[in-house]
Amino acid sequence: MESKLRQHIEKLVPLTDDEYAFVEQHFTFKKFKKHQFMVQQGEPVPYNYYLLSGLTKLVYTDEATDKQYILAFAMEDWWDNDFQAYYTRTNATLSMECLEDTEALCLSLDSFHALRNGLPGIEHFFLEKVIAGFLAAQRRILSLMTSSAQERYEQLVAQHPSLVQRLPKTQLAAYLGVSRETLSRLDF
Repeated sequence: MESKLRQHIEKLVPLTDDEYAFVEQHFTFKKFKKHQFMVQQGEPVPYNYYLLSGLTKLVYTDEATDKQYILAFAMEDWWDNDFQAYYTRTNATLSMECLEDTEALCLSLDSFHALRNGLPGIEHFFLEKVIAGFLAAQRRILSLMTSSAQERYEQLVAQHPSLVQRLPKTQLAAYLGVSRETLSRLDF
């Protein structure tokens, strides 16, 4: 399974066997069950997660209203986390819940810094991942501000068709900001 990580990194940065061995020693493999939280709002965030298998959702829960807002989903070959809490070593404001049984490689912040300092190319890899994540978040914000529910649905299907097929309809509707009934009318 760790070869998935190597393939993932080598899409951006070539690695020798020794360099990959150095990378691999900084990750911990963990399994999570469906409905288990990888990150819990109000708790410390010890790891960043690279998903080998499974599906997760990243949510914010408004404690005053108990309403949940889905910020993102993640599946195989994706990274996800409450990045603010991870990088600032503060408690999470978001929760990350498994929608399926999930396997992940976990990277502590100390190991992240050790990788960046010990392997020059890996810093480029992480920079590219951060840029891609920032651009995706910016597109999502603009889509929420300027697109209809139908357009948001079509954008999601075009960008991530396999993700849409795996999501429960209630989760997909919440992510798009529509009711389950509205989603049924949009779903062709």
